[in-house]
Amino acid sequence: MSDEKKLTLSGRGTLGAGKGVETGKVRQSFSHGRSKPVVVERKRKRTLKKGPGAAADADAATTEQAAPQKTGEAKPAPTGGGRGGAQKPRRPQAGGRGGLTQAEIAARTGALRQAHEEAERRKVEEERRRREEEALRKAREAEQAQAEQEEAAAETEARRRAEEAAKQAAEDKARKAREQEERRKAEEAARLEQESEEARKRTERARAAARAAGTPEAESADSAGARKKKGAKGAAAKKAEAAKASKGRGEEKRRSGKLTVTRALADDDERQRSEAAAKRRERRRRQREMSGDGDKAERKSREVVIPEAITVQELAQRMAEKAPAVIKTLMGMGVMATINQTLDQDTAQLVVEEFGHKVKRVSEADVEEGLIGDEDDAGDLRSRAPVVTVMGHVDHGKTSLLDGLRKTDVVAGEAGGITQHIGAYQVQLGDGNKITFLDTPGHEAFTQMRQRGAGVTDIVVLVVAADDGIMPQTVEAINHAKAAEVPIIVAINKVDKPGADPTRVRNELLQHELVVEAMGGDIQDVEVSALQGTNLDKLEEAILLQSELLELKANPDRDADGVVIEAKLERGRGPVASLLVRRGTLKVGDVFVAGAEWGRVRALVDERGQQLKSAGPAQPVEVLGLQGTPSAGDDFAVVENESRAREIHEYRQEKLRSKRTTAAPASLESMFSAIREKQATEFPIVVKGDVQGSVEAIVSSLEKIGNEDIRARVLHAAVGGITESDVTLAAASEAIILGFNVRANKQARDAAEQNSVAIQYYAVIYDLIDDMRELMAGQLAPEVREETLGLAEVREVFTAGKRGRAAGCLVVDGRMRAGAKCRILRDDVVVYEGDIASLRRFKDDVREVEAGTECGLMFANFMDVKKGDQIECYVQTEHARKL
Repeated sequence: MSDEKKLTLSGRGTLGAGKGVETGKVRQSFSHGRSKPVVVERKRKRTLKKGPGAAADADAATTEQAAPQKTGEAKPAPTGGGRGGAQKPRRPQAGGRGGLTQAEIAARTGALRQAHEEAERRKVEEERRRREEEALRKAREAEQAQAEQEEAAAETEARRRAEEAAKQAAEDKARKAREQEERRKAEEAARLEQESEEARKRTERARAAARAAGTPEAESADSAGARKKKGAKGAAAKKAEAAKASKGRGEEKRRSGKLTVTRALADDDERQRSEAAAKRRERRRRQREMSGDGDKAERKSREVVIPEAITVQELAQRMAEKAPAVIKTLMGMGVMATINQTLDQDTAQLVVEEFGHKVKRVSEADVEEGLIGDEDDAGDLRSRAPVVTVMGHVDHGKTSLLDGLRKTDVVAGEAGGITQHIGAYQVQLGDGNKITFLDTPGHEAFTQMRQRGAGVTDIVVLVVAADDGIMPQTVEAINHAKAAEVPIIVAINKVDKPGADPTRVRNELLQHELVVEAMGGDIQDVEVSALQGTNLDKLEEAILLQSELLELKANPDRDADGVVIEAKLERGRGPVASLLVRRGTLKVGDVFVAGAEWGRVRALVDERGQQLKSAGPAQPVEVLGLQGTPSAGDDFAVVENESRAREIHEYRQEKLRSKRTTAAPASLESMFSAIREKQATEFPIVVKGDVQGSVEAIVSSLEKIGNEDIRARVLHAAVGGITESDVTLAAASEAIILGFNVRANKQARDAAEQNSVAIQYYAVIYDLIDDMRELMAGQLAPEVREETLGLAEVREVFTAGKRGRAAGCLVVDGRMRAGAKCRILRDDVVVYEGDIASLRRFKDDVREVEAGTECGLMFANFMDVKKGDQIECYVQTEHARKL
């Protein structure tokens, strides 16, 4: 066998159902004239159709592809020479399909079966994947539904709890009503049972009497009673059976079947419906009560607290009534009010009583109830030192007299030798007795301070200088002492000076109804000399004698109360108040209220600067720890705690604010005074002082300065140093700052220099008042005064020049002066007022013409002068204004 005829198993041909790839050649061109043949294959896409035919085609194709692989006969045997000659192709076996062998058929059948199994497997896999996706989706939906269900269940549970609480409250209320109704029914049943028992006894007695008489009425009565009892027993049995059946049904409903979400929600809905019905029943009951349909529902009587002013809505809420019902009641009383209208206390009380409630009237001022406390028992009182106020005219020796008593020199500490504020001192005598002295200023500006001194004192020592006698401030001190109804001891001072006349002082006191003992009166008088120390012991004896007559006592074992003598603001110490204790004992740590301020006692200092732990009655002390500076003359009292102190502080501050903002009632007088004030020039002032009393005195004195043309306006007056805020206020109002015994800090000085604000410092009130009077007078225009020079009478009128007229006059009084002003009077009516243009004596111009001399006059811009007119000559001069 040659090589060309050799059989091989690696044939290139493959069996297939048809031609799947079509090939061809094309020539591909490149650049530079080059080309290349390229074999191109085109494949056709085989489309498989569903159905029996498509399946058969697929099976046939599969069989055709699979059969050569099984048989190994991909190509026909090659022909050629060899032993045995050329082989002929094998004929198909009989009974084959289309000429296929059994092996090929089996192979194709196996391939078809395998394809079917693969399709089934894919189908099963897809079904499994679909079921998994469906299960996953259902699981997610179930989780979401469960979350929504849990949220709804939580909301339902919260709603159920709220409704259960409301239901519980309604049930409690209904239970109370049922208990009352059952109590009433029980009483009624007891009464009926008692009556029935009495009726039964009467019936039995009657039946016994009938049986004894042998009548058939007894038998009939017995049979009727038996029937009645039998009927009652039957009705009771029926009721018990019905209750048992209903209970059994309820138990069966509650216990039968398993609990599901649907049944649980259905039960909850039923519960909600029952609660809603209960609410509706409660609402209808309240409406019946409000409309007054039945007298069975009794209103609950409450204690209603009524303040000084209350709105209709708040009043209805406090009574637990409907606002329309309150408005209806007010309309019945003749008061037309809305829900937000404010009612007074009396009207509100009538409304509350109309609804059957109890009234408790309260007021904002109730916070001060019990602040001072009750009166002390006589057994708790103990003797105390007298409080003596030294009063008198300025420079009559009041402070010097105290110096002699205290053996100290206080005058050196007072600017100008006068007392600018109240000083409080306690003197201990050699025998152990104590006397508390209050030194008051004598200047007229300190009227209020003297009045406060007389209001807190037990005895007034009236100091009168033997060389001056009774002076204006002495009279004022006498009036204050009489108004306070306190005894007076007259100390005639300066008896050592030449010209001293104590008898004249005693006689002058008679004019003011003060009769001394030397003249048969009951007022003690002592001649003293503060500088020499003469008779100071006799003055102390007189004070102690007077205090024994007064029997001064106080209870030291209680909370302290008293009066504020003076208050000031000190650097490093804060607000400092001088207090005089009236009753009780003031201790460190006490919480107290002083006027509109409150605080806690941090330290107690006496007049010698010593620290104290407590201060008893009639003892003056300085107190540190206030939250603000109170006003001099305010009362103070110790309270139990800080909350009470804050309540009183807020109430009093509100009163002060309302007092400042309250407008004065309108009247014609107030309108005219306001017009006059607007026309007057205002002189703005800012006042800062060391103590409250000095500030008050300065402000009152400044208000007295001025007239209808100018007046002082105090923008701000306070205790303490001058600050930057004071300078800002003064700069905005173009005001002047007055500092009395205080100074400005560096920031305030810089701000004042930058804004050109004047700051003036004073230590004596006289100098301050005088300077302000001069400054205010300088703000006014100078006063123009008119001075009459003479009077002339026109005797003849002459023609002067072409259009001029001259009056020939006789000077009857004074003199006529050239260039002066004049008035022409005709029948006492001014017909001309102007200047004298020319004054001549004969033909010469002269400067003046004296009385009794004739002259000629010509007037500027006036020629209607007539015979008989009178000419008044005058001049105007300007003078500086004074206040």
